Amino acid sequence: MEFRKAVETDINNIMNIIKEAQVYFQEQGIDQWQNNYPNWEVISEDIAAEISYVLLKDSNIVATAAVAFTGEKTYDAVYEGEWLSTNEYAVIHRMAVADKYKGLGFSSHIIKKVEELCLNKGVRSIKVDTHEDNLAMQRLLKKNQFKYCGIIFLEDNSKRIAFEKLL
Repeated sequence: MEFRKAVETDINNIMNIIKEAQVYFQEQGIDQWQNNYPNWEVISEDIAAEISYVLLKDSNIVATAAVAFTGEKTYDAVYEGEWLSTNEYAVIHRMAVADKYKGLGFSSHIIKKVEELCLNKGVRSIKVDTHEDNLAMQRLLKKNQFKYCGIIFLEDNSKRIAFEKLL
């Protein structure tokens, strides 16, 4: 498997995976990634900023994630808890696996690859947030030794639960 930065020609494949995730969330009654988010422009901006990544199996894009090392302003305030560290960190956003590849460990594989990126940069922390109803993501994070740190609020005031892993 290959984990690499996404390029503009990957956008249709990435958007197909995002759309599958949006349908899944809607079917599960999870109010995450609805209202045309993330959309083509968001993913295109991720690619231009070189924070969009794809996971390939047999040359097919099977998963996607955004990985940034520039901080996240909505993480400045955490409620009902605290971050494990105040050091430099990576943040994982917009992680999704294509429907036909779910349950095969690809999300954990992405996390391992992000850990490698972090260690290569000397970064010892990964932070993630998710919707409180997104139990699959919470299980994934706990399985990969992330610790619950509290609540954050997105720019639109949506509540998210926050996790961090120290490397």
